[in-house]
Amino acid sequence: MAEFQVKVENVVVFASLGKPIPLNKLVSSVENAEYEPEQFPGLVYRTTEPRAAALIFSSGKIVCTGAKSIEKAKIAIRKVVEKIRSVGIPMPKEFGIKVENIVASSKIDAKLNLEEITFALEDAEYEPEQFPGLVYRISKPRVAFLLFSSGKIICTGAHTIKDIHTALGKLKERLESIGIKVKPVVE
Repeated sequence: MAEFQVKVENVVVFASLGKPIPLNKLVSSVENAEYEPEQFPGLVYRTTEPRAAALIFSSGKIVCTGAKSIEKAKIAIRKVVEKIRSVGIPMPKEFGIKVENIVASSKIDAKLNLEEITFALEDAEYEPEQFPGLVYRISKPRVAFLLFSSGKIICTGAHTIKDIHTALGKLKERLESIGIKVKPVVE
């Protein structure tokens, strides 16, 4: 059986540093930092290597998004903490980083009739006037799939790469149980 080819599109991680961060000091000391508290309570700081965006909150929480792998997301968040330290704001040496969400894509070699699938699968939602994809949720692992008629699949909500593969396996079983032949595209 061909294994699903998975491409990680985005990883969201967060860290709680347990110390307040003076955002006004940070925005005035760091290039490429954006802070408009009237619009959004966090400071936005973008890293280039790896490419990611960090939302830094005065509470000491940092959310990092846009990285293309878990490892790159963790590197980005460590670089952000290092940048905060470099302007004279003391930060802890050790802190936990938690994966909040992984968005990944895959593809099957099939044209999907999304309306038929909606009626055949429980927990499937399809409203083509609002969005061109079918939303299908499973509970273990807790993820949501976006299925497109082209055979493209987006998986969101996973916390590990293993969860994505497990969820895709369950999706394959469900689709095959309603008569859809699932052949992963290998590029």
